[in-house]
Parts: sequence; C-alpha cells; structure tokens
Amino acid sequence: MTQLNSLDAELAQELGDFTEDDLDVVFTPKECRTLQPSLPEEGVELDPHVRDCVQTYIREWLIVNQKNQGSSEICGFKKTGSRRDFHKTLQKQTFESESLEGHEPSTQARPRHLNVLCDVAGKGPLTACGFDLRSLQPDQQLENLLQQVSAEDFEKQNEEARRTNRQAELFALYPLVDEEDAVEIRPVPECPKEHLGNRILVKVLTLKFEIEIEPLFASIALYDVKERKKISENFHCDLNSDQFKGFLRAHTPSVAPSSQARSAIFSVTYPSSDIYLVVKIEKVLQQGEIGDCAEPYMVIKEGDGGKSKEKIEKLKLQAESFCQRLGKYRMPFAWAPISLTSFFNVSTLDREVTDVESMVGRSSVGERRTLSQSRRLSERALSLEENGVGSNYKTTTMTVNSFFKQEGDRLSDEDLFKFLADYKRSSSLQRRVKSIPGLLRLEISSAPEIISCSLTPEMLPVKPFPENRTRPHKEILEFPIREVYVPHTVYRNLLYVYPQRLNFANKLASARNITIKIQFMCGEDASNAMPVIFGKSSGPEFLQEIYTAITYHNKSPDFYEEVKIKLPAKLTVNHHLLFTFYHISCQQKQGASVESLLGYSWLPILLNERLQTGSYCLPVALEKLPPNYSMHSAEKVPLQNPPVKWAEGHKGVFNIEVQAVSSVHTQDSHLEKFFTLCHSLESQVTFPIRVLDQKISETSLEHELKLSLICLNSSRLEPLVLFLHLVLDKLFQLSVQPMVIAGQTANFSQFAFESVVSIANSLHNSKDLAKDQHGRNCLLASYVHYVFRLPEPPRDPPKSGGATAALPDPRYHTYGRTSAAAVSSKLLQARVMSSSNPDLAGTHSVADEEVKSIMSSKGADRTCNRMSYYCSGNNDVPSSTAAPRPASKKHFHEELALQMVVSTGMVRETVFKYAWFFFELLVKSMAQYVHNMDKRDNFRRTRFSDRFKDDITTIVNVVTSETATLLVKSQKENEQAEKMNISLAFFLYDLLSLMDRGFVFNLIKHYCNQLSAKLTSLPTLISMRLEFLRILCSHEHYLNLNLFFMNADTAPASPCPSISSQNSSSCSSFQDQKVASMFDLTPEYRQQHFLTGLLFTELAAALDAEGEGISKVQRKAVSAIHSLLSSHDLDPRCVKPEVKVKIAALYLPLVGIILDALPQLYDFTAADARSGKNRANGSDEDQEGTSAINQNVALAIAGNNFNLKTSGTMLSSLPYKQYNMLNADTTRNLMICFLWIMKNADQSLIRKWIADLPSMQLNRILDLLFICVSCFEYKGKQSSDKVSTQVLQKSRDVKARLEEALLRGEGARGEMMRRCRAPGNDRFPGLSENLRWRKEQTHWRQANEKQDKTKAELDQEALISGNLATEANLIILDMQENIIQGSSALDCKDSLLGGVLRVLVNSLSCDQSTTYLTHCFATLRALIAKFGDLLFEEEVEQCADLCQRVLHHCSSSVDSTRSQACATLYLLMRFSFGATSNFARVKMQVTMSLASLVGKAPDFNEEYLRRSLRTILAYAEEDTAMQATPFPTQVEELLCNLNSILYDTVKMREFQEDPEMLMDLMYRIAKSYQTSPDLRLTWLQNMAEKHTKKKCYTEAAMCLVHAAALVAEYLSMLEDHSYLPVGSVSFQNISSNVLEESAVSDDTLSPDEDGVCSGRYFTESGLVGLLEHAAELFSTGGLYETINEVYKLVIPILEAHRDFRKLTSTHDKLQKAFDSIISKGHKRMFGTYFRVGFYGSKFGDLDEQEFVYKEPAITKLPEISHRLEGFYGQCFGEEFVEVIKDSAPVDKTKLDPNKAYIQITFVEPYFDEYEMKDRVTYFEKNFNLRRFMYTTPFTLEGRPRGELHEQYRRNTVLTTMHAFPYVKTRISVIQKEEFVLTPIEVAIEDMKKKTLQLAVAINQEPPDAKMLQMVLQGSVGATVNQGPLEVAQVFLAEIPADPKLYRHHNKLRLCFKEFIMRCGEAVEKNKRLITADQREYQQELKKNYHKLKENLRPMIERKIPELYKPIFRVESQKRDSFHRSSFRKCETQLSQGS
Repeated sequence: MTQLNSLDAELAQELGDFTEDDLDVVFTPKECRTLQPSLPEEGVELDPHVRDCVQTYIREWLIVNQKNQGSSEICGFKKTGSRRDFHKTLQKQTFESESLEGHEPSTQARPRHLNVLCDVAGKGPLTACGFDLRSLQPDQQLENLLQQVSAEDFEKQNEEARRTNRQAELFALYPLVDEEDAVEIRPVPECPKEHLGNRILVKVLTLKFEIEIEPLFASIALYDVKERKKISENFHCDLNSDQFKGFLRAHTPSVAPSSQARSAIFSVTYPSSDIYLVVKIEKVLQQGEIGDCAEPYMVIKEGDGGKSKEKIEKLKLQAESFCQRLGKYRMPFAWAPISLTSFFNVSTLDREVTDVESMVGRSSVGERRTLSQSRRLSERALSLEENGVGSNYKTTTMTVNSFFKQEGDRLSDEDLFKFLADYKRSSSLQRRVKSIPGLLRLEISSAPEIISCSLTPEMLPVKPFPENRTRPHKEILEFPIREVYVPHTVYRNLLYVYPQRLNFANKLASARNITIKIQFMCGEDASNAMPVIFGKSSGPEFLQEIYTAITYHNKSPDFYEEVKIKLPAKLTVNHHLLFTFYHISCQQKQGASVESLLGYSWLPILLNERLQTGSYCLPVALEKLPPNYSMHSAEKVPLQNPPVKWAEGHKGVFNIEVQAVSSVHTQDSHLEKFFTLCHSLESQVTFPIRVLDQKISETSLEHELKLSLICLNSSRLEPLVLFLHLVLDKLFQLSVQPMVIAGQTANFSQFAFESVVSIANSLHNSKDLAKDQHGRNCLLASYVHYVFRLPEPPRDPPKSGGATAALPDPRYHTYGRTSAAAVSSKLLQARVMSSSNPDLAGTHSVADEEVKSIMSSKGADRTCNRMSYYCSGNNDVPSSTAAPRPASKKHFHEELALQMVVSTGMVRETVFKYAWFFFELLVKSMAQYVHNMDKRDNFRRTRFSDRFKDDITTIVNVVTSETATLLVKSQKENEQAEKMNISLAFFLYDLLSLMDRGFVFNLIKHYCNQLSAKLTSLPTLISMRLEFLRILCSHEHYLNLNLFFMNADTAPASPCPSISSQNSSSCSSFQDQKVASMFDLTPEYRQQHFLTGLLFTELAAALDAEGEGISKVQRKAVSAIHSLLSSHDLDPRCVKPEVKVKIAALYLPLVGIILDALPQLYDFTAADARSGKNRANGSDEDQEGTSAINQNVALAIAGNNFNLKTSGTMLSSLPYKQYNMLNADTTRNLMICFLWIMKNADQSLIRKWIADLPSMQLNRILDLLFICVSCFEYKGKQSSDKVSTQVLQKSRDVKARLEEALLRGEGARGEMMRRCRAPGNDRFPGLSENLRWRKEQTHWRQANEKQDKTKAELDQEALISGNLATEANLIILDMQENIIQGSSALDCKDSLLGGVLRVLVNSLSCDQSTTYLTHCFATLRALIAKFGDLLFEEEVEQCADLCQRVLHHCSSSVDSTRSQACATLYLLMRFSFGATSNFARVKMQVTMSLASLVGKAPDFNEEYLRRSLRTILAYAEEDTAMQATPFPTQVEELLCNLNSILYDTVKMREFQEDPEMLMDLMYRIAKSYQTSPDLRLTWLQNMAEKHTKKKCYTEAAMCLVHAAALVAEYLSMLEDHSYLPVGSVSFQNISSNVLEESAVSDDTLSPDEDGVCSGRYFTESGLVGLLEHAAELFSTGGLYETINEVYKLVIPILEAHRDFRKLTSTHDKLQKAFDSIISKGHKRMFGTYFRVGFYGSKFGDLDEQEFVYKEPAITKLPEISHRLEGFYGQCFGEEFVEVIKDSAPVDKTKLDPNKAYIQITFVEPYFDEYEMKDRVTYFEKNFNLRRFMYTTPFTLEGRPRGELHEQYRRNTVLTTMHAFPYVKTRISVIQKEEFVLTPIEVAIEDMKKKTLQLAVAINQEPPDAKMLQMVLQGSVGATVNQGPLEVAQVFLAEIPADPKLYRHHNKLRLCFKEFIMRCGEAVEKNKRLITADQREYQQELKKNYHKLKENLRPMIERKIPELYKPIFRVESQKRDSFHRSSFRKCETQLSQGS
C-alpha cells in the first residue's frame, strides 16, 4: 500500500479505514419486565452467594459489536429510504404480455356463429387483397428515420439514450440466493430472558348461586390430569358484594389493591388436552357438615317469593353472626373443573412434542434446528397460535352451571385427580357426588404480549403500570410438568408449604374441628412471626399467619391449602415454620374461647445450611415447646427436662410438603458445594467450613475444590442450566486467579478449564437443549454473547514491593518482576519446544524442573500443570530492574489459549469439537483486553504477546488437521467437520478485526495448504474451503483487506492517474498485454488480492471438477461470489460510481472464469422451448420435442461442421469434453454476477479488452450473452406457475427461520440485511412486510404459494422482476454495442455480426419491456445502416429470424413498440433493396415469417398488424429518395400479399376451441401453398407446433417428416448427390402418406427462382435438422420403430460429411430406441380410435360426414363424447346437440332437423388374414392403419339384445382416406363394408374368444393365479348366466333341421371340445398355484368343472352323420351364403385381441 494516490486513499477512508478498531465493547442495560428489578429486602448483609446471584441478575450485558455495523448513517437502505419502499423508486415497466390482458376480450369472447363452421372453403391460394389497406389510418411515424446521419453519431445518440434512467443497483432487483449456503450468517443468540410459557388470561366474570346469603371465596389453579400434577400456584379471588364484605370487617385489618384482582395470567409451557382449570369455593366456617350447609343452596331458589324470601333473610342473619364470630376461618364448600381442551386446540397437539418442546429448548429434530425455534419461547413470539393453542385466537367464555359439593373425607389432591380422571371419562360425577346449581362465568383468552397493570408472582408491578390503578391482573407462577432449561435471569425466592394430612384419630375427644395456624418465624418468641406470607383475596398483601380450612367433626382431616411465602434473602438457623393446631368451637358457649390449643409442630428452614424442601411427616408436641426447639428438627429433639409430651408417642402424625421456587438456592448438592467452596476462597471465612454434611479444613480445601470441579458436571442438567451463568463466571474466575491456600499457591486453571469443557459437552449432547443452525448450543451462545466478561481482578489488589518478591498476601500470591521474568523466559523456552510440534502436549524438559523449583509447588501432573503456574501478566519482559508493577493476574485470553493447546485426551477432543465456544470466548476476552488496555493506538502487531500468537497458530493448525481427519472418516463425521470448519472461519474473521492482518492471512494460507495436503476428495475439499472463505469474505472490511484499489492498472511501480483522466485517455497508457491479463486469474492478482484470489481459485476448481456431489459444490461456489457482489452492490459505502468501478475491476478475473465455464451453463433457451414458448431459437438436443422452427444452437454444440453458416454459433471451437452441467439457479446466479461486472466496470477498459480478443473468445462472449437473454427473461405476474426452475420448495417455517437468521446475523452480510430492512418491527421478521429476499417473493418460485399473496405483493414482485429483466437486457445490449464498436477495427465482423444478431433476435423473442425494445430497435437500425450489405449477403438465416421477430412486434398492442418495429422493418426492406437488390429474398422471408407467426402465436392480433402494414406503406410513400425506383410498388405488392395471409388467420381464430377443425383448416392452408414450398413448409411446421402443444407427438413428427420430404424433393432437383433421399419416395417406409409431397405437378416452381427455397431448411443441414427433430418426437410418442427408418435417411448424409461426432450421438439414440422397444414392447400405449359421424343440417359441410378420430391411448368413450358434446354445445347451444348412444345405422328421417346429432363408436384396427402375416409385432398392428371395425349387436325384431338364439351381430369395416398416424388426428372415412353374423356364428365367435382367453391365462409367464381364477370362474362357475352350458343347450341340444347350419353346428361342437379341454388344463394349473386357504375353492371349481363336462359330454360327442359322408359336389352359393370370409376376419381379430 505504498503509494496510494489521493483519490484512492480517500476511497479507502470512506470504506472504513484500517487503523481504527472494528470491535466495540458496549454495556447495554438488561431489559427488565418490572418497574423495579426484583431484589432482596433492604438492609440485610447478604451471603456472598446470594450477592453474586443478584449481581448476575441485575448487571448489564456486555456485548462486543463490530463498529461499522449498524452505524447510523448506514442504516437506511442507501439514499432511497427503507427497503420496504424500495419498489416505490422503480418505474413500472410495460410488458406487452401484460398489456394484452386488458386489450383483447373482444376477439376471444364473441360467440362463434354457425356459418363459420360451414365456410371452411378457403381452397386455393388466397392472393386477393381482403380489403384495401389504404382505408386504415397509419400509426405515428419516427420523424428522422430517413435522414442521413453518420453511423458514429447514431451510435452515440443511442448510447446516451441507453445510459439515462438506469437502475443503479442490479442486485436490488435480484432475489437473494437460496440461503441454504449462507454460512456466513452468525445468528445473534437470543438474549437471556425470564421463561414464560403460553400465557392464558383468565377473567372471572360471575360467580353466584341460586341464593346469595353469605360471602364466598374462590381459588383457581391448573391441574394436569395425565401427569397428576398441580401445574400452577393458586389464584385467590372473590366477587362478594360490599354488604357481604361488611360481614367480615372485623377480621380484615386492611385491603391491599393487589388482593382485589379478578383476572389472572396463567402460563403453560407444555399444553395438552389433559389440563383442567379447577375452581374451589370456600365459605366462612359455620356449624354443620358441608352437606348440611349446602342444603339451602340446593333446595331454595331466590325467585320463589313468599316463604323462601323469609328463609333467605333468616339464613343471611345466621351467616352474619357466624362471620362476625368465626370470620377468620373457612370451610370447603364446592368445586368445579373446567377442561381447557377446546382452548389448547387438540387437533394441533400432535405437533405439541416438537413444537412446544422446542420452545423450552428441547430439541428433537437434530442439530439443524435453527435458532428461531429455540428462541421463540423466551421471546414469547411463540404465540399460542403457533402451538395450536387457541389457534382461533378468539376469546372463549366458559360457563359452569353446577358445582360439585366438596366431600369432607375426600379433599386431598389424590382424590381430586381421581375425580378429574372420572370427569374426563364421562364428563360427570353426578352419580356419586351431589351437585349444587350455580353460575360461574370465566373469559379465557391467550394473553396479549403486553398487558397493562399486571403484577408478577412476587407482586411487583410489570411495565407498563399506569398510575390510575384499575384492578390489577396477577401473573400466576407455573410449576411445569417437565424441566424447563432456561437460565435464571431474575431474583426469585419463594417457598410453598402444603399441609396435607393430620391424624388425630386416637386423640382425645376435644379435637374435632381442626385448623392449623402456619407462621414463618425468625426466632422463638411469638413476636418473631415474619409478615412474609402472601395474603389471599380482599385482604392485606402479606400476613404473619394463615389458617387452614376446617372440616367439621373430622379427627383426621385432609388439607388442600397452599401457603406461599416470600423467603428472606439471608436465612439463619433460627428461621423455621411453626404449625399450631387448634380445635375451633362453632357453637357459642358461655365464656369459652373460640380456639382451644391442641399442639405444635415445626420445621427448620435450613438443614446443614441448605434449604430444606420435600415431604415430611412431623410429630406433634401437645404442650408448650421447649426453649431452643427450633435449632433441631421436630423428629430429633434431644431429651428435655421435663420431657416433651408428644401425640402418639413421638410418631409422625402430620404430613406436609415444602417446595421452593428460587433463583438463589440451587437445590443441588454438587452446585451447592462448588459455590460454597468458591466463596470460602474469596472472602474471609473461619475454618473448618461446613459444606452439606462434611466439614472441610483449610488444608483439605484445595483437594475438595478440585473434586468439586470434577463433580460439577454430575449435577442434574436442570439446576446446572438454571445457574449456568453464575457457574461459568465462577469457573473463569478460578482459571485466572492464582490462589494461596494455607500458604501454598494453588492453581485451578486446568481443573476449571476441564470443567468448562465437560459442561459444554453435556449441554451440546443433551437432546433437550436447542442448537442453532451451526450446531451451537443456544445457552452457551447467549452466555458468551451477553453475559461473559473478563473475570474481575481481585477486590483488593495486592501491594507489590520492590524488584524482589511482593509481600505475601493472604489470598493472592504474586511474584515480583525478577522471578516473573525468569519464570516467563523459562516457560517460553519450554513452550517453543511444544509449540513447534502441535501434536506434543509439551514434553518433560529441564524447563519443567526449573519451573518446579521456582514455584516450589506440589507439581501434581507435570506435563499438564507446568504451564498453569504462570502467574505473571507481563509479556513484554523488560530488564528486571524496571519499575515495579503489580503482576497479580494472568490474562484470560492467554490462559484460555494455553489451556486449549495443552489439553489432552478426551478434553482436547471435546475442546475442538465445540471449538466455536472457546473461539468466541477468546475473541470476546481479547476485545475486552484491547478495550481495557487502551492499546488501540498501538500497532496491532505488538498488541498481543508472541507466545499468545504461537498458541493461536497451534490452535488453528490443530483444528484444521482435526477437520481434515474427520472428513476422511465416515459420512457421519462430515457434519462435525463442517461445523468445526465454520467455527474456525468465524474465529479468523474475528481475529481480522483484532490482530495483525498479515498474521491472520498467514493462518488462512496454512489452513488452505493443510487441507489440500490431507484431503483426497475434491468436492469435499472445495466445499470446505468455500464455506471457510465465504465467511471470511463477508467481513465488513473485505474490500480493504483485498487492497482493491491496487488493480493491475495502478501497479505500485507507477503512480496511478486519476479515474477521470484514465477514462479520457481511453486507456491509451495500458499495454495491451496488461488489459488482457486483468481478466484472468494471474499469480500477481492472487498476491495482491488475497481473499478474492482464493475465492476465485476455488470457484474455478469447482467449475472444472468432476465427480459426484460436485454440483452442490458448484452451487456453493457461485452462491458465495454472488452474495459477495450483492453485498457490495447494496453497501452504502459503495454508492459512488467510481468506487463501483474499482470494485468491478477487482472482480474482472471472474469474467474469464465464467467464459471458461460456458459449456457447463444451463441452456435456458432449450428450457423455454420445452415449455412451448414461441421462440426463434431452441435446442434440438432437447428431450421433449421443442418448437419446430428452432434454429438449432445444438447443431453446433454437437459439432456440425458442414453448416458453414454457423461459424458464429456456440462452441464449435471447443474440445469435446464431458462437462458437469450447472443447474438453472446456479447458472442464473453466475450470470447476474457477470452482468454486474459488465455494468459497473470501466466501459472503455472493456472495449479495449474486446479489441484484443481473438474472434473465438468474442463468440464465446456472444454465446454467453445469448444465454443471459433467455436467463433473465421476464416471466410475468401471472406465470409464476409456468416457471420451471428447480427451486426446491421449503416449508414456510424454514424460510422464516432463515430470514431470522439473516436478520439477526452477524457479519457484514447480516448487517447488510439489517440495513436493507425497514427500521421498526424487528421482532417478527417478515410478518409486517414482505422482504425482497423472502423466498416466495422471487419471480421464479413455484406456483403453490402463489395463492397466499395479496395483489399488492404480486404487483410489487412483478414490478421488481420487470425492472430486473429490463436492466439485465440493457446491460447485454451495452455489451453488444461494446463488441461492435470495440471490434469494428477488425475484419472478423462477419461471424461477429451473426453472433450479435443472434443475441438481439433472441432478446426480441423474449417478453421484453417497452423501454428495452425502444433501445433494441435503435441498435438494430444502427446495425442495418452500418452493415446492411453484410447482413443481407452473409447472414441469411439471421435475417429470416430477424424478419419474423420484427414482424411479431409489428403486431404489438403497445403503440411505441409498434412504431419502432415498423420503422425497423421498413429500413430493413429499404436497405435490402439498396444493397444488391436482395429485396426478393427479404420479401420471401417476411411472407414466411408472417405465415409462421399466424400459425403459432395464440395472442396474435391482426388488427394491429394491419395498422403496421399501413404505416410501412406510408413510409414507402413518403420516402422521396426511393420514389424513382420500383421499390414503392414492390412494397405495396408485398403488403397486399401479407394482408391476404392475415385473412386466413381470422378464420383460424374461430376454431381455436376445436382442435380437429383447426388442424383441418391449417392442413388446407398448407395445401393451398403447394406451389410455394417455403410457405407450405412453414405451415407444416406450424401444424407440428400445434400438435406438440397438445402432446400429439406422433402427429407433430409426421408433419416434420412431410416437411423433410418436401425439402428432399427440392434438394434432389438442386443437387444430385447419391447420399441424399430421392425425393419423397424415400420416405415411404416412414409413412405411406408422404407421397403427397412429391413435386410432380406442372405448377411447381423451379428452385432456381430468386427467393424461392432460400430458407434455412432447404439445405442438407436443414433436412437433417428436420429429421432429427422428427425422431425426437417419435421417441417421445413411443414409436421407436420409426426412429430407425428416419435415421436410415440421416445416416448416409452424416457419413458423406464424415461427421463422426453426430454419428456417435445418432447411433446412441438408435440404441436407446431399440432398447426401449425391447423393454417397453407391449407396455406402450398407442392411440384409441373412434368413429364419429355428424348428422344434421346445422353442421353444414360436416353433415353426414364420418371420420375416424385418434385419441390418446386410454381415452374412454364418455371422455370423447363429453368433449365433442361440450364443444358443439357451445357452438349451437346445449339443447340442440345430442349424442346418439348406439352404433346402429342412423335413419335421417327420424331425426329432428333443428338439432345436431353426433354418433360416436369405439373402433378397433382391422386386418385381413394375409395382412396378419406381415403385421407381427404389437407396433406393426398399431401403425399405418387404414381399416377399422366395430360390431353392432341386433335382433330381427329391432331390439339390440335378445335371447341367445335370436342374437345377431353386424360387423362394420371402415376405410379411411389416409393411414394413421397422419399429420392430423382425424381422417375422413371413404369406404364402409358390413357383414352380418347369425346367432350360431355369434356363439362360435364367443366360444372362440373364451377358449382363447383360457389359453392365454394358462400359458401366461409368470403365471397369474388371480387372472386364471377369474377366467375359470367365468367358464365353469355354476351361476354364469348365458354361460357355456346355456349356449350348448341352445345350439347343440339337437341337430339343426336346416342342413345349411350343419357346418356351423359342427364348428361350434369342436369349439366346445377345445373349450372343455382348456378348462381341464386350467383347473389343473390352478391346483398348482393355490395356497392352502383356497383348497375349498379349488374343490368347488373342480366339482363345477366335472358337472359342466358331464352336462356337455352328450352334446360334444354327438356328430352329424351327414357331414361325415363323402360328398362330391357342393353347391358353392350355399357355402357362400354365410360369408366364410367373415369367420376368417373374426379369427384374426380374436388372435389380435390376444
């Protein structure tokens, strides 16, 4: 970077300079849900552990950001505002395809009139001018068309016009690449948050009973029946009126607002259909059983009036007195279950497992699960809906009309679950449990994201909490049924106490109505009760005591109370729960108190300084408790004096359960021990310390701590995750702080590190925890990103003395400088030894010994531990006398790197397996280190110690070699290797921002070399390196890292000129050599542009490689380049054109790579032709038969050398190599990159480059442009369904996840994405707007998603894709202009011009916007003016295409396009006239073009075309220069001719709906051109095109065969080569119909006349092309045998041309055809034939005509009948069309003259016996068919069917005019013969058929039992009606009277004989085939067979004696009377039916 000129320096500055650091360390305050964070109570000295927890929960996040990302000026998407409004800046492009939609209802919609159908008479050529053109008004003309302007000026004007109004960013228009490959997106982890499940808001609206006499209290909770668990705490509320509240005033000291809530927010993490909301209702205690108290509620009704009114008043008074006296006691009353099944929509709960669990981090879908799933929950974006929870989102109101009465002896939770299970089964408990009528109404809805005025379970107000208090909502704490793995982030410390059962059964009589008073005590005095118990409804917030509900007269009551206590933060041994038991007397006795004491029990809160939770069974002390009782547990009270009196002799009689929900108490012994030991190190403690139940002295502390580190990982996963942040913080603290324990230095680094590794391992391996798409555990990722910070330095830094040792400090041992220096140098020596060989984990060496002696440590495990003693933080060791400086602390990043290097065994394996975690720790700690040291002014080079750099190098080497090793192993390991590879790439990416870049580049180089050395499989290697590079290239400073302003043109040797001067001097200063090399990947380039060079090398390698799996790699490579370019294009720092020129220069070598890959590109032209688009070009190599007029690019690809005209076509120059083809998407992505470079590169440079290119290279560029044109064709709004790219459809959630990944991603790429998005709604990407890169937004996506898009979205999409098409095509046009201008100096114009024209014609054949067409026609006119003569002489074919395309645009509905096209067409004619009087040829071409246009284009509009013709006429008349010549009159003649052709089309339009009629018309038009071969050929091709569209491939092929025969006729007149076919005779083997084409008539033109037979098809290559295309179509149609015949004509021509490549492919195709015959032989489906007769005058010409129709293979009669009936119904009205259902002859006299009748009959091909000898194969029996037969049954009485003896049959044989298959699918019948069969002949036919069926079934290979049994059943089955037996009885029972029938009788007898024999064989065969279970069936068959045989025997054996007498004379006419021939025909027919 020595001599950057000022401009470059400026640019570099702008792109974000190097010197400043990219990383920024930011503290962001934690988002707190509540108004104040949840904190412990004030004024208490906290435990260190509690203090740490709270500290962790409230401290800020520390985040390391990339500076340049998200800086404000970059946020807007460039200057156009947000991405969302981007489309508003675009101009709407007009496409004809879309402007048509509005224009043309008129032509299509008018009803067809009958006369049209009759008037098909246009026979003979139509020459007369239909009507005068002059009567029309011409269009607007271009004013200066005819002025003479110099070519240069014209080009300049055109260029200026093109340059205005262009879209600056190409990629803004291009949909993003499928992000499967976007590895460079590092998802930003989810911010740690408090876990909230699916939140449900429950509001209590009404609670009342039939009578209202007293206050009632409700508590609501959720229960899961299946898990038998209560899954939420209680919500207490009441709806008592003020009157009833007044009853209790004495007992409520105050009412807190929080206690008045009537709505609760429940949270459910695992929804299921088993969740019930249970409402329990209590009332104030009164005398009597629950049943007695509930009695009035069941009996009295409020509205009964009179008596009951009094009763109610009485009850009210009673209640009031109870309330005053016993107001503080409650009794159970009633309860009601409410199932939430309907709310947790059950149908969707099947998804529950994967979906719901993903929220909590359970991942069952394997690693690929992306971050969005795991983040959903904590963000609560997982709305209820996504889970199928209340998917309707409606608020549901639940109403309960009856309550169940509580049973006094069944109050426990156990009983409740039994009730619920019953209830779930039968939804009632009515039989056993009494119900109380009442009304409870709840409103249940899913809770909104933000609820105003709600309180957390700790009663803290949640934001937003308005000042004017309404009733608050209470959040109810969830008790999830399974673990929830979300680390704690708020302070929560709650205790729940559940008294369950008390057994006083054996106690004295006094204990009956028992209640328990529960208190939380901090001492033993009565005044020590703490007010920490949460109150219930309508009362104080906190209470000191609470009473349980009372069951009347029950000595062993159950309790269902839940006591919620707020635990003090600092617990001591004095804290305990105190339970006091009372008997409550309900009746008022004189002087007696209400309570009488029964006893006490208690439970200490701490046991061994640990919170006690779980179930207990406590004894009850019957009298006052002894002093200091609370120090002991109730079970183990030491003996007292006097002794304590216990109930039941100190047995446990009181069951209780205690549960804590706390983010302070770990409730896990391993964690507890670890934290305790850590704190004992940190703070002054007195030894021995107590940990759980062991005591630990100071000496054993180190050992215990190490043990605890090792055991840490054995703790349960849930607590480990809950306290993850704290645990990791502590471990990192331990790893860098050297401790002094008992005067010894203790070092825990290695243990702490290993513990971290094992935690990482278990978190990654847990199935229950989510991972992001790079396989990173989400919890760890968010820890590193948000929580991790450098471990704090010790709180009181030790004072260090002079140069000698520092004063020993009680806890931290430190060294002075000298020893430190010595140690460090020794250690460095030791290190050098190990780091040079990364596989040694440090050897035993002398250095070790020295270290040992210096450290005087216990040296546990020398190899591993020796490093860890390093205690000095000074890396830059100066002389030992330097100023003293505290050296107490190691640097975390150094320690971590060191530990990574020296780890061994399993630890090492895990470290590298989850390297990402350690890498991110390293990066974050390095960033903080740099931030703290303020070393930012330093050079990066000296920022980190050399030792650290060595470690980094070692780590990178190890990871690389690990990756390579894994890749060589099994497939399973590949994924792991990929992840490591990606982690490494991200690590180096981050290092580029922190360390010396040269150092990092070296690492990258090592990596690449090391991988190449180890890997053999190319695809894997390239794929790995690609992902790696792709990540590095996404770096924010990628352009600077590549020194992109040091292009070859500014090589450091010479100071470079400024850009403007370069442009002006037209690059004259360049040496040509240099320009050419700029477009190649040269070694110099790779040196200067390191990363880009690497990336290009990989791309080139990928494109060049072969082997399986390579196409995926190619996709990756292209996508990497594409995403890079796209990020530059959209980067606000690169807006300036001069910056873009620079960037484009950096990417020039890509052009060379793309050109080399040309043969591999996907050929869009072929694809479009395949989808049946009308185009001029396509490829014959295509599978499905493309359009016939294709000029075949493929001829050239296949190396067709004798076609001299194709020198400009594709790749004929290339060596023949088998390439791996790219798919459509990859190709398209590569193309857009090419276009981007061409658009942004310096245009003069490009011209200079073009000027030096050899013509072969130029042709490749043109071929590339040709493909580009088709590639970026506009697909239109509607046709998102026609698109055929292989976009894999991904389900929507994948897209959403991906998008999230993009939007939350790190790296420049993610940043770019974020910039491109609108500010604002960032939480739910893609809900609020459709982003450009949403996959469903791209215009080549499949249609299935089309319906989900609104019209606006579709419009926007069409707008963007329209602009893309326009911009792409304009770039291509610029490029062509560059080629023409750049190479005009050379003489290779000829082939070039052809190439340029090909591209232009291709672009004209695509759907283009008017903007583009205007420029394109201007360029064309410039070309015509500049190269006119060349054009008409050399480029004949192109010229023809050009005429066709221009003419097509002359019929455009868009005025501007039309006027441009007319002007161009006129110029074309004018120049052709001027050139060499070539006008005749142009005339011919225009006429042919029009004919083909008319035949093909469905959307063709003749009105517009006529108007265009008129405009051309106007030009001709106004052209003063030409008036003297015959030109104007010739033009007029031509236009008149064209007009008459148009006349035909109007007719064709009418038959658009009736394909047969349409083909007939086209056939006639073609026939009328018999004298004009070119036009006949065009029409034959039009017919072929139509057939192909309708999938009638055989007919299409026949059209082409006819066309080829026509060509052959004329060729044989022109040149007499022996290898050419001799006219159409040679084609007879393909089809007998071809002779029509013979040119024998007198009016035939001789081919010498000018303009005749000049088309491209009247050449040998044209003939070959037609025949090959025909062969393709035959192949598609399944007529493989004909392919052979076709190629028999082609092969001699190819042999004569010695074209062996073509011969290879021909024989290859022949081989495939013959293979297909062998494999598919009989399985092919040929056509089905129907006779269709039309009757009725309505049909006009068609009346009484009969046709044979050929329909697709398995068409059933109803289908064709439905089609024809429907079509003619539309023509004549449905009521006038009737289908005649039978096949009997039609009697016209009986038909209604006003109706149209259609008779349709199924017919079969029919052959004479002699024919059958030749027609052996299945194919031969289905090809070349002219005769068909159908049979009609009848009886003499006129019924179609009758008894056997009266059933006659008529066989009708039809002969058609031509043989099928023909050029059309219906042929008229020219002859009809009939035979009648007598009943006995019918019987003979039937029996023969049956016998034949049997024979076939018996001999079938392999045998088919089912078939055989079916046929047998039909033959011998007992019940077969009109079966064989009946036939025999009718015809064979007696000898006929009429001797004429003797022969028939005998023949039938013989038939039966054979029949019964076959039956026997079949029965035998069946016996062999059956299975055991069919034995009975076989017996039955056999029995039937014998029965049949017996019955038939007499008849079969009876011969007619007369027949066996010798007879000398037979009267022949008698024999003839029954047409023996008819038998013969029937036989042949039967045998054929076989």
